[in-house]
Amino acid sequence: MWVSDVTAELAARSARVDDAPEMVRLACVMFASMGLDEPGDEWRRDAAAHLGARLGVDAIGAVVDHPERSNRLIASAAATVSTRLPTPTNPSGRYAYIQWVATDDDWRHRGCARAVMTSMLAWFDDHDVRAVELHATPMGEHLYRSLGFWEGRGAPPLRRRAWDPPPAS
Repeated sequence: MWVSDVTAELAARSARVDDAPEMVRLACVMFASMGLDEPGDEWRRDAAAHLGARLGVDAIGAVVDHPERSNRLIASAAATVSTRLPTPTNPSGRYAYIQWVATDDDWRHRGCARAVMTSMLAWFDDHDVRAVELHATPMGEHLYRSLGFWEGRGAPPLRRRAWDPPPAS
């Protein structure tokens, strides 16, 4: 198969519940690229069940199927959609948080991450989700900035996380 033939087949589609285990596998590819330890089989099962229960409820996903292997994905992304209190700039209060943007190593730099991201951004536009956030890895930052993500203005985001305490002052 010619590379151009493969590239033509790399279109994103909406994730289905039965894609959850493969989306979790790809999330683990992303975690490894970030230097995190392998989460293990129990976490993978629990995460797939969690994602599967939420897809179509308060979560969406976009995936790219492997062009030659059935039931195998080469890229995926997931997002949760929530409603916060409305603001003058976001009257619906609908927000999304994108996670798990990942592409198998052998398929990187072929537009797969862009395909899943543009698919999800189109869904957000169609469903009045006016605020979308993500955390960028160095590998993905250029892509996200090219799609219109930036630091924003106004109050800076602050976090409180049990696993990541603030530095001593």
